Amino acid sequence: MKRRPAPRSLRPPGPRGVPHRQRARFDLDDPATWAPALDGVTAAYLVEPSLSASTNHQARIPRLVTEAVTAGVRRLVLLSAPRADEDGHPLHAAEQAVRGCGVDWTILRPQWFAQNFSEGPWRPGILAGTLDLPTGDGRTPFIDAEDIAEVAVAALTEDRHSGRVYDLTGPRAISFGEAADLIPRATGRTVRHVDIAPEAFVERQVTAGVAPDVARLLTGLLVDVGHGAGGSVGDGVEQALGRPTRSFEAFVTKAAAAGHWG
Repeated sequence: MKRRPAPRSLRPPGPRGVPHRQRARFDLDDPATWAPALDGVTAAYLVEPSLSASTNHQARIPRLVTEAVTAGVRRLVLLSAPRADEDGHPLHAAEQAVRGCGVDWTILRPQWFAQNFSEGPWRPGILAGTLDLPTGDGRTPFIDAEDIAEVAVAALTEDRHSGRVYDLTGPRAISFGEAADLIPRATGRTVRHVDIAPEAFVERQVTAGVAPDVARLLTGLLVDVGHGAGGSVGDGVEQALGRPTRSFEAFVTKAAAAGHWG
């Protein structure tokens, strides 16, 4: 599970130099904004940005799915997460709604984003030289968000992805310690991974402004990595795009060249 930004539009980017018509305001918390945003849309990429227990996950995306299909959307692509097919998962209701929508659908279940190290919540630790996470020596196949984006575009624009669930991962599982070792090779920085106690990690997140239930959920997912969960390598990128997924080493080289840790 990762933090996901709310989509600004249900409409995928157009070709370079070809502007869309005026974009409509879309607010997932305000159903009154949905109809104008759905007008003329035939394919939609759905993201649930909130993992909080206070969010009505039974109503938001499922209701949007119903309204989208009624408005004429004929293809839905959902950004989901591993194990979202299980009862109790925050994205379970969204997956069920998409599966039963009656139009073409595709579900993407990416593992932890590599960009969490360069643009997300782990970047401050990298810059400070200490990555404090309750993961022990657990391993996971970090996925480059660029691969997720390319699979999403393919699913939105091609017929052959209908009814598919893609498990999106990198080519091999590595530990957070290995990740912390690879980044200095590209940046010259000193970075080390410290296996922090789960309770201390929850407290740090809450102090930083994360809702307590979300902090506990994210901590639990990281602890699960330490216990061996999420280490399996999937072939969703290769199935969808016909090419290998990007490696973590390639991500690090590109992120360092872009100055993310400069």
